[in-house]
Amino acid sequence: MDHGSGGKLSHLLTTEIVLPFFNNSILAELDDGAVFDIEGRRLAFSTDSYTVDPIFFPGGDIGDLAINGTVNDISMCGAVPLFLSAGLIIEEGFPLDDLKRILASMQAAAEIAGIQIVTGDTKVVPKGAVDKIFINTSGIGMLRPDIHVSSGSAHIGDRIILSGSLADHGVTVLTRREGLTFESPVVSDTAPLNHMVQTMFDITTDIHVLRDPTRGGLGTALNEIALKSNAGIRIEEDRIPVKDAVAGLCELLGFDPCTWPTKVN
Repeated sequence: MDHGSGGKLSHLLTTEIVLPFFNNSILAELDDGAVFDIEGRRLAFSTDSYTVDPIFFPGGDIGDLAINGTVNDISMCGAVPLFLSAGLIIEEGFPLDDLKRILASMQAAAEIAGIQIVTGDTKVVPKGAVDKIFINTSGIGMLRPDIHVSSGSAHIGDRIILSGSLADHGVTVLTRREGLTFESPVVSDTAPLNHMVQTMFDITTDIHVLRDPTRGGLGTALNEIALKSNAGIRIEEDRIPVKDAVAGLCELLGFDPCTWPTKVN
């Protein structure tokens, strides 16, 4: 399971096992998505799979999470997301009402992001072959010619800006999965970031790196940026935003909100 946590073992799995089979100049960038040119037009392409448990949680569900995740990966390439595909792998016996609820969430998320789901696939597998439902989303977007961002483009003197607080989604899912309840409610912050990103580029194109920290959290994202950019990063820990309820739950459960979901030794 550690190979899927987003930390060091995930990085080694990708770079030492997967990458040698498919290595090329585009994939070797190892950004949130691939950026390439076709007949003079710059495109971004990304794919991701979602296996969250539970599939419904405070603030969202696996459906809007799948849409927002791929929209955000394309946005982190500096592109405007346009079209998505959706692949559903459904366990035999999965309630149709739950499926309709998830599809409605996907539709609503797509409308908020301003994108269309234009193709897809559905498979039903025997009971126990998957846990309820897995979703894969892939997406494509277009980049302006004056936008160039990459994990390897951090410059000396750059400032790191966080768009929100850490570990809200991870703590929400974990506490709901484990059946834990607390006085202070914690809610997932799943949301599309494409409108915010484009507003930033409307103000300035002097943005070098964009990342959407997911598995492995902020700590893993900053480590990857530092390694690829060959630059050190100074972190002022007391300025990292973590909600009080999330910080308390992380301390209670032994997790570091900066490297979620990695356990603190």
